[in-house]
Amino acid sequence: MRVFGLTGGIASGKTTVARRIEERGVPVVYADQLARDAVAKGSDGLAAIVATFGDDVLLPNGELDRRALGARTFGDKAMLAKLNAIVHPRVGALALEAFSALATKGHALVCYEVPLLVENGLADMFRPVVVVAASHARQLERTLRRDNLSEEEARARIASQRPLEEKVAVADFVIENDGTLEQLLERTDEVLAAVRGWGRAP
Repeated sequence: MRVFGLTGGIASGKTTVARRIEERGVPVVYADQLARDAVAKGSDGLAAIVATFGDDVLLPNGELDRRALGARTFGDKAMLAKLNAIVHPRVGALALEAFSALATKGHALVCYEVPLLVENGLADMFRPVVVVAASHARQLERTLRRDNLSEEEARARIASQRPLEEKVAVADFVIENDGTLEQLLERTDEVLAAVRGWGRAP
């Protein structure tokens, strides 16, 4: 079984592309969902976060207060490094479990959707890498509309990730998403066809 990577910037259209890939019969493993599972209520990941950051990052029902944790780590490299040291190894382990289960079911190709694929140095582990790209203006517009943030908050969120240009530089395939939905889906189909043939002799 081969696992290829899908990434991009905030509000670039990764989720729409991932859903199209699923529609075309290729299972998608979502790193964000694994990250939520890794710190779910009752998990050792959540216990490690509480031990590191304190009880004030918990909601009254015992689940993680993501907004409170985000406020503690956003813009603080030391705190973010502590959080990543807790979450990333657990996400990696859960991803391997998911890949193994899909291989057992007979899937020959799987997509791993990882927002921070490049930032975390994972690109070469999941070739070919597909990057969904959009102009900064479109990212900002979509982030404001989707996440109900102020413009300052949206700009800070976008700036917190590696510039899209750097992600595109390590990509094997790029899906530009500044046009219509129909254009995005058509380009996704083209790229998926190329991914299916990746590495085969011409």
